[in-house]
This record gives sequence, C-alpha cells and structure tokens, in this order.
Amino acid sequence: MFDTIAGLPLHPLVVHATEVVVPTAALVIALAALWPRFRRWARALPFALGLAALVLVPISTQSGEALQERVRDSSLISTHADLAEGLLPWIFVLFVVSGVLLWWNRAGGNSQAPRAPKWVPIVLAVTAVLAAAGTTGQAVLIGHSGATAVWSQATVGAGAPGATK
Repeated sequence: MFDTIAGLPLHPLVVHATEVVVPTAALVIALAALWPRFRRWARALPFALGLAALVLVPISTQSGEALQERVRDSSLISTHADLAEGLLPWIFVLFVVSGVLLWWNRAGGNSQAPRAPKWVPIVLAVTAVLAAAGTTGQAVLIGHSGATAVWSQATVGAGAPGATK
C-alpha cells in the first residue's frame, strides 16, 4: 500500500514532509508549553501539528520498509531503518503533550474550571521540552543516516549523483 505513487517510490516524497512537520511540531509544542501567550494565540495548532506528525511517521516507516525490499540492502540502510523505528514513541509523547496543552488552553478560559496545582504546568513544560528535544534529535539522526545511505558509494548506481567512476 505504501510502496509507489505514479511509479515513484513513496518514501522520498513522504519522508520530506515528515522531516519538515516533525521538528516544526516539536518546536511549536515546546513553545506552547513554555509560553502561555503563544499557547493562547496558537490555539489548536500544536495539536494539529502533533497529529500530522503522528500520522506521517508510520507512513514514512511503512513506505521505507517497502522501499527497503526494492533496493540492495546494506548496513547503512539497516541502521537507518533501526533508527526510524525509534521515532514513533517520541512522537506519541509529543502528541499527548499537545493534547494536554489543547485541553489546558481551553480549560484556562473557563472560569468554572478548578485551578490545577502549580506543579502541573512545570511538569507539562519539562515533558514538552524533553519530548521535543528527543523527537528532534531522533529525526536528525534518522535523516542523516538516510542521506548517508542514499548518497554513499554502497547504494548509489553508476552515473547517479554522488557516484564515482
């Protein structure tokens, strides 16, 4: 299902969207957790970006597995695939934080809602920053390992960019 689109491998198309949305979601969610004024302005944006990342990551992983079956396997591709498996848990935590932030933002405007203890926003901010850092770090490692696998001598065909004669 996540193999090709119009004869082209789906993975390079989806992964570029993922590599933009994931760090953007991480940054926006961390900002929303740390900066109440930004959280009120952004409203559902952190949640929407978190949801987009949560949808894109499994599609990227599955399309990558389909592509891996089509290309010559190497240790670089295996490393890339192994790193990619570790992104979904980070994204899940980030998505949960974005959901709590959305709830927090809506409950904050309700004068009937009970006030939460002071430690709740602190825990939320720390969790958001840690999840954002972990997500971004993992995404950078995955992207770098993927680029290395694509542009290395081991997987580049003759005449392709990066190939030597």
